[in-house]
Amino acid sequence: MPPFRAEHMGSLLRPEKLLEVRETIREKGVSPEEAGLPAVEKESVGHVVKLQRDLGFKAVTSGEYNRTRFWGLMWDEFEGTIRLQDAESSMFRLYHPDVVSLIEKDRKVMPGDSVIAGSKLAHNAAKSESNLHELKLVQAFVPESEWANIKLTMITPAWFHMRYKQGRAYTPEAYANDADYFKDVAKVYQAELELLYKAGLRNVQFDDPGLAYFCSDKFRQGWAEDSDNIGTVDDLLDAYIALYNDCISKLPADFHTGVHLCRGNFIGGRHFAEGAYDIIAQKLFTDLKVNTFYLEYDTSRAGGFEPLKFLPKDKYVVIGAISTKLRELENKDEIKERIYKAADFIAEGSGQTREEALKRVAISPQCGFSTHESGYPLTEEDEKKKLALVRQIADEIWGEP
Repeated sequence: MPPFRAEHMGSLLRPEKLLEVRETIREKGVSPEEAGLPAVEKESVGHVVKLQRDLGFKAVTSGEYNRTRFWGLMWDEFEGTIRLQDAESSMFRLYHPDVVSLIEKDRKVMPGDSVIAGSKLAHNAAKSESNLHELKLVQAFVPESEWANIKLTMITPAWFHMRYKQGRAYTPEAYANDADYFKDVAKVYQAELELLYKAGLRNVQFDDPGLAYFCSDKFRQGWAEDSDNIGTVDDLLDAYIALYNDCISKLPADFHTGVHLCRGNFIGGRHFAEGAYDIIAQKLFTDLKVNTFYLEYDTSRAGGFEPLKFLPKDKYVVIGAISTKLRELENKDEIKERIYKAADFIAEGSGQTREEALKRVAISPQCGFSTHESGYPLTEEDEKKKLALVRQIADEIWGEP
């Protein structure tokens, strides 16, 4: 059962052949079928699944090969959403770390596409096909006896709320307030997870840079200075935790859930925020009802391991100690010492021995290798070395998958 001792965060470097086909679709306006995407996508996913299995990873993913960006197309497939292109900057919280980094001040727009609710959100199984397609691609290359290990990454339910100013994640015609909006977001996530469970999924990882942004003093200050906001920044964190818990409230007991926190991993390996977990750790670890926390811990931007004292005895933590931003390979012994140090703080908080605490710990890179489809500093050979190091450290500490 997940989490496994050696994990990775989902996205892996795309092969050039796949990137070329997608570029042909964009540039020439041809259909995916005309460009040959289905065959190339299947071949590429087969290759990357084999790569993961050969390296000893159990929680295999598609590498997010069928996505352009890590959040995928799930929200576009929900009924009631409107996709905005180069939306006006006045809609956004200009202190949100992503927005700060990406906003085009001269044009006063947020570049690229974004999503709001234009009418009531609803789940339509006939339209919600991208996650199911991704799952089936991976299942084709994994023995059915191991399907429960497959990991699907899914964007946080708060993704298209946190970036917008108060009340701008939806039109006035759609929702009167955040509470009503969150109720329907939870319903569509419940339906999506049920659909995927019936197809064999038993392991989901929610990707949520936003939770880590609550650790940022700059974001907290920006929130406090924004007179449009209702409530405090910690009220917002409470609302997001409640939203998550609602989304996963109907899952069967054999469905493993986790949440991945990082501070940004944009093209070129750029980060968007800094801040230790201390300010949110006790509330997050105690109140958020996921099984596992996948935490960025590759640099001092994430602070120390002291907050792990608050990890409850029935929850797991995956320490993201290996960098996907830097080509240089980490020192194995130094990383092992960091894992032991993390376990010592967990042990202190739980009244356990180091050995007992280690049973709730695993290791991974801090983020995906390619959260967007291209533009990252590592080569596939670098990626393999990093993943092999994760597996080697896990074997030497735990000696189990």
